[in-house]
Amino acid sequence: MHSEERFVDLAIGGIDVAVLAFYMAGVVAIGFWVGRGQRDLQSYLLGGRDLPWWAILGSLVATETSTATFLSVPGIAYAREHGDLRFLQLALGYIVGRCVIAVVLLPWFFRGELYTAYEVLHERFGGATKATASAIFLVTRNLGDGLRLYLTAIALREVVGFSLPACIVIIGLATILYTVFGGMKSVVWNDCVQFVVYMAGGVLALLVIGYRLPGGWDELIAFGTAHDKFRLLDFHWELADAYTFWAAVVGGMFLTLGTHGTDQMMVQRYLCARNQRDAGRALVASGLVVFVQFALFLFLGVALASYYDRFAPDVQFKKPDYVFATFIVRELAPNVGLIGLLLAAVFAAAMSTLSSSLNSSASAAVADFYLPWRRKQLSAQHQVDVSRLMTVVFGAVQIGVAIGADRLSSSVVQDALAIASFAAGLLLGIFFLGVLTRRVGQTAALIGLIAGLIALLEAKFVAPTFGLKVAWPWFALIGAVTTFSVGYVASFAAERRHSPSHDERFS
Repeated sequence: MHSEERFVDLAIGGIDVAVLAFYMAGVVAIGFWVGRGQRDLQSYLLGGRDLPWWAILGSLVATETSTATFLSVPGIAYAREHGDLRFLQLALGYIVGRCVIAVVLLPWFFRGELYTAYEVLHERFGGATKATASAIFLVTRNLGDGLRLYLTAIALREVVGFSLPACIVIIGLATILYTVFGGMKSVVWNDCVQFVVYMAGGVLALLVIGYRLPGGWDELIAFGTAHDKFRLLDFHWELADAYTFWAAVVGGMFLTLGTHGTDQMMVQRYLCARNQRDAGRALVASGLVVFVQFALFLFLGVALASYYDRFAPDVQFKKPDYVFATFIVRELAPNVGLIGLLLAAVFAAAMSTLSSSLNSSASAAVADFYLPWRRKQLSAQHQVDVSRLMTVVFGAVQIGVAIGADRLSSSVVQDALAIASFAAGLLLGIFFLGVLTRRVGQTAALIGLIAGLIALLEAKFVAPTFGLKVAWPWFALIGAVTTFSVGYVASFAAERRHSPSHDERFS
């Protein structure tokens, strides 16, 4: 993990650096501008609950789009073997999952004046369940996003030439600055800007390729057709294949139910809406936008494959993930601003996710732990100050995780990211126990949570040793079903021990 070997030669000039610096300064300035005058927790953590639905839509999409999406999704379609559009099936599951959330879970989040998703669990089960769920979110979110910061910094090191720790600190500090001063308003409005920047970067790269191919778009389409690059649907059944229709739609639906239905980073955005209807509109529409976004990045991958088939690279790429980054630095004209704009798009994809992570972590820490611990009325300014402090603390934690990750093997990093994704299934199971049942109490819910974690660890680490590999889209389903089933069964034993049984009731 300490290799300094580069996969691209640097070719950026002063204008490119100026464009990148202008972008970085711009997002920090937006944070300071929109954050002025915030004096209470509702305005700082929830934007005053008065943000327009279309801004929340842009923030939702930008938040779930990391640098890995921006650089790696084109590599999926580019790949010489099995490179096609099947990844787009996952977006179908995302759309279905969002519709379920809008119907089943959103009404719960708009009962009362909530600050976090986990306050729902407090009302239904008790403080221990809320604290456990919130702690799972905080640990997995900051571990996962610290590692994502590390992976982002690797990509940026390769294209700008700075040391890895320097890339980590630059991204981390810029993100902390505009998040800590601007609060949720800064996060949402910067997300919208960053969405436009990275989407414009993808379109720009696609136009450049279409212009440079001797046969233009006709050549690109002919290449994609001849090499089966436009294959979209795959109905065969294989548990280890993440790109089948069943894994993508069913697994993607449960993954979205977890990430967008129980993750504070997403739920916090719904709570910023003016009402439940606006939140639902933003949520469902975001699934359609993600579908278009994936389609763009995958088509860009096909375009890159066509380009490098016509103009063979000097050195073969070690991984498909490297292709788009290499194209940005080697193939775009230096010192005219194009490279700077595309690198700004890389930064935008990273910072939109990291800023949301910091703000949602601060809100969970303050609302779920600090305020209950103090047990007395605190001034509005004190609550805002503590939230800002927590933002800095979690920013430092993620920077520390990212720097520390350089000492780990790549397999350890990937395993840690997988564990971080476990939270989606576990929390979804807990939420379904709360929403769909009345008989399950706090003890049974926590037993289900432990069982779900054990099942996920076995699926990830034990099952492969026996030759059974499970594709990652199924993890959320495994965690949710196990947590819900064991928790529900455990409730019967609890009833027999403590009280007369009574009929099952569903809300």
